[in-house]
Amino acid sequence: MNRIPHYINGKRIDTGARTGPVFDPATGAQTAEVVFASAPEVADAVQVAKNALPGWRATGLVRRSDVFFRLRQLIAERREELARVISAEHGKTVADAVGEIARGVENVEFVAGLTHLLKGDYSEQVAGGVDVHQVKQPVGVVACITPFNFPAMVPLWMVSSAIACGNTVILKPSEKDPSAAVFIAELFSEAGLPDGVLNVVHGDKEAVDALTDDDDVAAVSFVGSTPIAEAIYRRASDHGKRVQALGGAKNHMVVMPDADLDAAADAAVSAAYGSAGERCMAVSVLVAVGEVADPLIGKITDRVRTLRIGPGSDPESEMGPLITREARDRVASYVAGAAAEGAKVVVDGRQQLFDSDGFFIGVSLIDDVRPGMKVYDDEIFGPVLAVVRVGSYQEAVELVNNNAYGNGVAIFTRDGKSARQFEYDVEVGMVGVNVPIPVPIGAYSFGGWKKSLFGDTHIYGPEGIHFYTRSKVVTTRWPEPSESQINLGFPTNS
Repeated sequence: MNRIPHYINGKRIDTGARTGPVFDPATGAQTAEVVFASAPEVADAVQVAKNALPGWRATGLVRRSDVFFRLRQLIAERREELARVISAEHGKTVADAVGEIARGVENVEFVAGLTHLLKGDYSEQVAGGVDVHQVKQPVGVVACITPFNFPAMVPLWMVSSAIACGNTVILKPSEKDPSAAVFIAELFSEAGLPDGVLNVVHGDKEAVDALTDDDDVAAVSFVGSTPIAEAIYRRASDHGKRVQALGGAKNHMVVMPDADLDAAADAAVSAAYGSAGERCMAVSVLVAVGEVADPLIGKITDRVRTLRIGPGSDPESEMGPLITREARDRVASYVAGAAAEGAKVVVDGRQQLFDSDGFFIGVSLIDDVRPGMKVYDDEIFGPVLAVVRVGSYQEAVELVNNNAYGNGVAIFTRDGKSARQFEYDVEVGMVGVNVPIPVPIGAYSFGGWKKSLFGDTHIYGPEGIHFYTRSKVVTTRWPEPSESQINLGFPTNS
C-alpha cells in the first residue's frame, strides 16, 4: 500500500512506527497510509528547521521574493494535478479544489511583494543628533497546523507568510488528506527554497503536542475546531509561544424583505452546500426576516432537488462526499436530532441513496430552527442549512450577536442604509453584503471574533506579516568624544 512520507530537509522521509489510514471518500476504500511522527521525530524536524534559520534569515529580500514568483508559476503549471490529489483524499470536486488552490495562490502573490511588506520605519532627529528606526525580524521556527478541509489553501496562507518573513516552518497537515502538503513542499523546493526551511511532519495529537511543547518553536498557527483551537492556544501560550488559533463557526446569512430572493436562494445553496458544507465559511444558518421565509424556502428547495452529488473526480458532480464515514454519520445525527427537537425537516439528505460505499449524504434543509437546538448551536460541518425566522432587522442582529461564534456573516438586501447599519452593528469578523462567503482577498486578512479566534491576530495578509515578525526599535547617536558625559537622570528627547 502507498505510504505518504514526511518531507524533512528537502527529502521524503518514510519513517514512523505508527501510521494512519487515508481513504478515498468517494469509494470508502483505504488508498494509502500516512506515517506518524513520534515526539522525538518531531524534535529532530524542529532541529532541522532551527539549523536552517540563520541562512534563510540572512537571505536577501529580493532572493526570497524570487522563490514566490517561481512558486506561483509552478503551481499554475501543475494546478490540475494538485487539484486531483486533493479531490482523491478530501472528496471535494476537482473544480472546487482548483478554486481552493487559486485562493491560496492569492497569498503567494501578496507575499511576493515582501520587499515592501517588510519595510521598517525611520524618524530623524528625535532629539539632538538622535535618530530612531524600527525593523521587522522573523520570530524563528514556526509550527503551522492545518485542517483537512483546505489541504492546499490554508498551508499556502500560513507557510507562505511565515517563510516570506524569514522564518523556517514545520507544517503538520491533517492526517486525513496529507498528500497535498508534501506536494506543495516539493514545489517550494523546486522554486529554490533551501532545504530545511519548510518541513512537513505527519501525525496526530502526539505530533501536535510535541510542536506546542518544543522550546525551539517560537510561534504556532492553527486552523480547526473551536475546542482544539482553544486547547492549542492555551497549551502553546503556557509554553511562551506566540499563537494564532482559528476555531469554528456558525455563519448566518440574513435575508431582508427587500432582497432579490432568486439571488438569495442561489447564494444560500452555493454557500451552504459547496464542498459538502465542510468550510469554516459555509453558511449554516439562514435568517429569514419578515415574510420572506416561505417563498425563499420554496426557491431553495427547488434548487437542491437538482444538485448532482457524486465522486469529486466526475466533472458532472457539483458536490462530493464527506471526508470520513464518521463525519457523514455525525451529520446524519444532527438531521435526526433536529426533527426530534421540533424543527421541520424540509429536505432530508439521509433519504438520498448512492450507488457507492463512499461517505456520501444528500443535502438537508431544516425550517423552524431556534437557538437551543443542537442543529443551531453546534458547528455541524456538513451540508445542512438551518432556517431561523425572525420578525425584524433588530431581531436578526441580536440573533447573530448572541451566537458564540463570530467568523462570517452576510446580509442580502437592496437597501444601502440597512446594509451599512448591519456592517456597523454586527459583531463578526468578516461581513458580506450580497456576498454569501466574504473571504477577503490576499491583501486583507482572514479571521473571526469571539470563539472563532483565540489570539489577537488573523491569518494571512497584513496581519499574517505582523504575526510572523517581531519589531525591533534602534535608537542611534554619533556624538563627538568631547560631548560624552555622565548623566544619571531619566533620558529626555531634548
